Amino acid sequence: MNQLERSFYSKSSMYSFIIVTVLFSLMWLGTGHFSHMDWMLFGYMVSSFIFFIGITVRLTSWMMRPATHEVIKRSFQNMKTKKRQKRNWKAITKTLVDNIILQKFIFKRGIYRGIQHWLIAWGCIGSLAITFTLTFGWMHFKLIDATTYQMVIFGLPVLKMAPDGFLATMFFEGLNITASMLFVGVSMALIRRIKNHDLKVTQRPEFDLFPLYLLLAMTVTGLFLTVSYKLLGGWMHPQLALIHQITVVVFLIYFPFGKLFHLPVRPMAAAVPMNYQETPQMDTKTCLGCDELYSNDEQIADVKAMLEVQAFDFQNDEGDWLADYCPACRRKLRVMSQLNLPKQSINKPAPIETNNGIHMPGFGRERSKEFYEPAKAKGEL
Repeated sequence: MNQLERSFYSKSSMYSFIIVTVLFSLMWLGTGHFSHMDWMLFGYMVSSFIFFIGITVRLTSWMMRPATHEVIKRSFQNMKTKKRQKRNWKAITKTLVDNIILQKFIFKRGIYRGIQHWLIAWGCIGSLAITFTLTFGWMHFKLIDATTYQMVIFGLPVLKMAPDGFLATMFFEGLNITASMLFVGVSMALIRRIKNHDLKVTQRPEFDLFPLYLLLAMTVTGLFLTVSYKLLGGWMHPQLALIHQITVVVFLIYFPFGKLFHLPVRPMAAAVPMNYQETPQMDTKTCLGCDELYSNDEQIADVKAMLEVQAFDFQNDEGDWLADYCPACRRKLRVMSQLNLPKQSINKPAPIETNNGIHMPGFGRERSKEFYEPAKAKGEL
């Protein structure tokens, strides 16, 4: 891989080249050597390539960050360990169900926010999956006779269905279903941001509202296409198709560089329960100050590695690290360092005596008469 990387300007350019090559090969395979290309989808195809290049560049830069790099490296190490396989698969499955499919972490903030986020997330995922599948020609439908359609995936006939059957309806109306989910979710999000005064203070229109407006425009124009050819006899269908394609192209180009980029990053949440346990059960780390279990050995080792790569020196004079202490003991160390107190007093369970003879006593003790004598001498009192 290192030798291959020398052929490119950077890792991002190398991985982008690999992704584009794979997509182009899959497109060549799915369209039967480009024999059944749908040139009406040309705009979607170009923006889809830009989408994957942008995602690759952003993910590569994100994974090269010291913190992310250490977590990913630790994940691969643990996945290779046989004694941790049960724990790894349990963590991955739990994260997939709780955080990806059900998105419980959002529902903890409120039912309204949970429903809105779930609809937007799965509306986006479903719409993107269908768009890429049709745009790159990985799947298409072929009419066998007047009463039978056949699904073809990568040039292989898969199953037959009646054009008016339930299965065909679900396939043909897939984008309408996901668009409806997006419309409801985005509308809920906009209503919340309009009515919530706290959000008005903290939100940024170009970062928080623009993606919602873009999703709403893409969804409304897409649903109007269905209304046009089903209810209005094709009224303004070419114009609506062009407007919808423009909104989709802008959305695909914007996606890797805006707020929506958190969607492909979310699966990394599986690394937290897989590598670092929230409750000390195994590979535990004891605090050097109070001997209490406070973290995971691997997590503390990764924290030290991250800080070392970024040239942050949190090593104490005694040779230990600040990360070797629990949060409570770290606060004590910080206070004692500011008061020039010896480190040995950290093991004392009593509160730290902050009056070390250097600082003036506060309201808890009456000041001596000598404190006021200089003022009396100057005639200020």
